[in-house]
Amino acid sequence: MAKKSTFKPRNPFIYEGYEGPDYFCDRTKETEELIANLQNGRNTTLISPRKIGKTGLIHHAFNQIKQQDKNAVCIYIDIFHTQNQYDFVQTLGKAIVEERLLDSRSSMAKVLGYFSHWRPTISADPVTGAPTVSVTIERSNTEYTVKSIFDHLNQSGKEVYVAIDEFQTITDYPEQGTEALLRSYIQFIHNVHFIFSGSKQHLMYEMFGSPKRPFYQSTATMTLQPLNEKVYFDFASQWFEAKKGSLSREVFQQLYSLFDGYTWYLQSVLNRLYETERHVTDYQQVREAILSILNDKVSQYEMLMTFLTDNQRNLLKAIAKDSLVPQPQSNDFVRKHDLPSASSIKKALTVLQDKDLVYQTQKGYIVYDRFLDLWLKRTFI
Repeated sequence: MAKKSTFKPRNPFIYEGYEGPDYFCDRTKETEELIANLQNGRNTTLISPRKIGKTGLIHHAFNQIKQQDKNAVCIYIDIFHTQNQYDFVQTLGKAIVEERLLDSRSSMAKVLGYFSHWRPTISADPVTGAPTVSVTIERSNTEYTVKSIFDHLNQSGKEVYVAIDEFQTITDYPEQGTEALLRSYIQFIHNVHFIFSGSKQHLMYEMFGSPKRPFYQSTATMTLQPLNEKVYFDFASQWFEAKKGSLSREVFQQLYSLFDGYTWYLQSVLNRLYETERHVTDYQQVREAILSILNDKVSQYEMLMTFLTDNQRNLLKAIAKDSLVPQPQSNDFVRKHDLPSASSIKKALTVLQDKDLVYQTQKGYIVYDRFLDLWLKRTFI
């Protein structure tokens, strides 16, 4: 778990990373539940869409655990970009080595000595100068290395907490039996407690809820809902008041409604408003902040569109136009937007979902990235 900065952020609306409890809004009950699960031997599956605050909650819980137990080891990894077991092992191994190096009682020689068979390399970050770690592992020894990692954690003599974010990614690994491999080691180590976090809800529920899967009923399950609107407003307004400003409740309610309370988008807009405004009294100020964000993303979104086929691009635009689409393959929707056959729509929809461009809610399909949704509305509608 990386150490948080000792510097106070100039802007209190953090939308990337974790800067401590002062800049974290609420989630009191969820934090207490998560910590209680872990400390009482209940590994936890944490499920919710992206951008709602899973990662922040994990880091906040880890921060409190470290406050309670200075010897606790907290390790967070995001495996979203891993493609196989080898990538997974490298990511986890790197995180463990870095955690050992952050422990002031572990000398570099001791750390490198213990993990010498992984061939860790210490270098300086070219921008910050901070030490960074790379780990080289023999591809042929991947399963052995998985075992050695869990053996090390089990023999550490400490309470260890490991969060694996976007855990459903392992279902895409080409190796057969990754779930069974991890489960075979995890079930026998009692001082190591796990959070399996994921955003693809159907995959996560299947992994942990199907009797045919190795992790079946092996964890407690938590789902996150958007932050309470009133609590969030109180949190946001106190920061504007702290700089002798103000935040209109009505304007905040409109902003909250626009993004359905999804934390990352709200924080992104509030960050811009805090930078440019002292008193936020008119929704036009919110529009200008959002426009500023969209302007920063134009090149990214334009490039994204070039990687889509015509069918995929047209379907994405159509979903953005309607905002919420219960049945994308229905005749009414196809005719309304002059789309190709339902079978073509089905193929395009599958690709858009795999690319995390479209997300299926209980009510229907939406464009997953809310800023992309607004950009599509402005550009093509």
